[in-house]
Amino acid sequence: MILTVLKMAAMVLVTLLTSLLAIVVIPLDRSGRVYHSMARRWAKASLWIFGVHVTVQGLENIDRSRHYIYVSNHASLFDIPALFASVPDDIRIILKKELTRVPIWGWALRFGPYITIDRFNAKDAMESIDHAAEAIRNGASVLIFAEGTRSRDGKLQPFKRGAFALAARSGVPIIPVTINNSFKIMPKGSLKIQPADILLVIDKPIESAGVEGKGDELRLMEQVHAILEKNFVEQS
Repeated sequence: MILTVLKMAAMVLVTLLTSLLAIVVIPLDRSGRVYHSMARRWAKASLWIFGVHVTVQGLENIDRSRHYIYVSNHASLFDIPALFASVPDDIRIILKKELTRVPIWGWALRFGPYITIDRFNAKDAMESIDHAAEAIRNGASVLIFAEGTRSRDGKLQPFKRGAFALAARSGVPIIPVTINNSFKIMPKGSLKIQPADILLVIDKPIESAGVEGKGDELRLMEQVHAILEKNFVEQS
């Protein structure tokens, strides 16, 4: 218990320091690249503090000269650090608006280059998709957790259309990313944290040029869900 408290304290300290530095950097670097570089350092520190190791399969599927929409499952708070630390790309994440209300850390999220979404406001959600498309046009990739929220039971959940509407608007390829073995680190609703070995499976890009209308988006969604289902190991 004492060790857990010490690790949590170290995590809070690292998060606060990184957030304060990010707030200073935001007006000086409008590209967002320095901000995300700091986020990657925060992610690596977070994984190290809690003894979480990440193995990646499929890095060869990422062409560093291109931009992508990374579509992933979501089972743990450690999914974000695992992805940030391991995916060699300049990523903008779409995150819940509620997170921006947290003092200091939330302020860094609110004013930074990442994209917030109000899940209970359809108009705001579509505006977030527009902002994500703009981020891609400005030279960044975007990460979306297609289930919309963390899994409560470690199983793969149905997908929402947001990522695939973004693909239709931007014409950018989708890269399916399967996160395995993160659920038991810190399940939703639990404060208990335990070390684990996460496996990220990065699949081949799926071109989205020519995707138009709801029907195409739904077919693309089914295709990506099938890929994650194939690579997914149930984590209950």
